[in-house]
Amino acid sequence: MLLAGVVGVVAVPSTAAASQPAGVGDYVALGDSYSSGVGTGVYDPTSGACARSPLSYPPQWVVEHHPASFGFAACSGATTADVLASQISALQPGTDLVTITIGGNDAGFGPVLQTCTTADSDRTCFAAVDAAEAFEQTVLRDRLARTYAAIRQASPQAQVVVLGYPRLFDLAPTCADPQVPNVARRRKLNEGADVLDGVIQSVSQQFGFYFGDVRGQFAGHGVCSADPWINGPSVPTAVGPYHPNEKGYRSGYLAALDVVTAQHAATA
Repeated sequence: MLLAGVVGVVAVPSTAAASQPAGVGDYVALGDSYSSGVGTGVYDPTSGACARSPLSYPPQWVVEHHPASFGFAACSGATTADVLASQISALQPGTDLVTITIGGNDAGFGPVLQTCTTADSDRTCFAAVDAAEAFEQTVLRDRLARTYAAIRQASPQAQVVVLGYPRLFDLAPTCADPQVPNVARRRKLNEGADVLDGVIQSVSQQFGFYFGDVRGQFAGHGVCSADPWINGPSVPTAVGPYHPNEKGYRSGYLAALDVVTAQHAATA
């Protein structure tokens, strides 16, 4: 689903820019709902259906590191085609840092979850996940390559960090949320997330981009865990089922981005 919106650009005050760490210049955040911040329940009203949140990882990274400028182009529902059509324009030849999460909507993230939540048989759920995996390993691979090539062409010198997706579920035998799929379906959906992340990692590294694997940060904090960092299906649609909550963006995505950017700074 295409959800268009105006790119948010935030200029950091000159006092912050003057004291910024070396190497932190112009930052642009691209991507889908996992970058815009769906799941926090707190959204900038000027972002409309793109649902950009100040609690998502890109704005939190800005607060920590004070880049010279910040362009927030991520939009809920975005696919690779949407990034190419309406987000790449936020990049400049001098952009220093680009982050992105993309691919989940191309692969049918929402419909597959819906099938696995409502299907009468496990077989129907498994078939939906298998079909998504086949798509990821063929069609999505090419779509990602075109998207990453466009990013590199627009910002030739940028450090590009491609962040993956977490495994959504804890595999506890029972779950307090009655809408959560059974353990077998949860395991299959987690396997599907691993396939998606593997494709994203493989293609992104072909372009020399950094892959931020968030699965380690989210381990033990999926839906049905004692301390979930991902919303379950019963939260209001406006909040964002199956998306990170505030803690997930801070301790999951922001932590993963901090690791990658710190490593880059150490070797620059």
